[in-house]
Amino acid sequence: MEEDKKTAVWDSYTRKTHVIGRIVSIVTLIMLVGAPFLIGGMLGAYPDLGAVGKGFLSVGLVWLVSSIAEFLIYTPMLGAGGGYLAFITGNLINMKIPCAVNARDMVGAKTGTPENEIISTISIATSSLVTILVLAIGVLLMVPLQPILQSEVLQPAFENVVPALFGAMAYKYYHKNMKIAALPLVVMSLLFILVPSLTGSTSFMIIPSGAIAIGVAYLLFKKKNAAGSRTGNIKES
Repeated sequence: MEEDKKTAVWDSYTRKTHVIGRIVSIVTLIMLVGAPFLIGGMLGAYPDLGAVGKGFLSVGLVWLVSSIAEFLIYTPMLGAGGGYLAFITGNLINMKIPCAVNARDMVGAKTGTPENEIISTISIATSSLVTILVLAIGVLLMVPLQPILQSEVLQPAFENVVPALFGAMAYKYYHKNMKIAALPLVVMSLLFILVPSLTGSTSFMIIPSGAIAIGVAYLLFKKKNAAGSRTGNIKES
């Protein structure tokens, strides 16, 4: 009886999350798309819509594919609440995903569970609030900190903050699933070394690297099942 009550409460929470998430997503989309037109109307400076359309198509198709890939990859990790909040507030790769993954690991929550969704939502909300606070402080201190932020000595450090962050996080997962991670890691590393221009398309490259990882995992799964079947047959005989 208690379990049925928990399930009913969770189902109600999930439905309300989707309703609120969809409404806020639509409102955010309208505001983002409508703001340039509103400002253009107020100032009487509308852009050439034909040129805007051509410019969008030149990059929109590429980002459409990467956006779909990010949605399919990150949503199961974050759950409904965390997914809506992360995609609305943005900055997934740099802030939201590392924060959610670290929080999930700290509490030991598993992907796809209610615990994971709650932790992801709380961690992403906290990350968003901290980001706003840091940005506000940064704006206030921009003038006195400008010489430091523009220092040529520190530029290499600023450029490598995100790679260093993800490298440290990735090692933990590589260590757990080295057989699955090895081939995608080697293939992607070689591609980026041989074709340096791909560094500007990291989101798009998630698709082939993910496909390789899924393929390797499937082969290992089949191999494990085949080995288990042979062991069972030997025991029966």
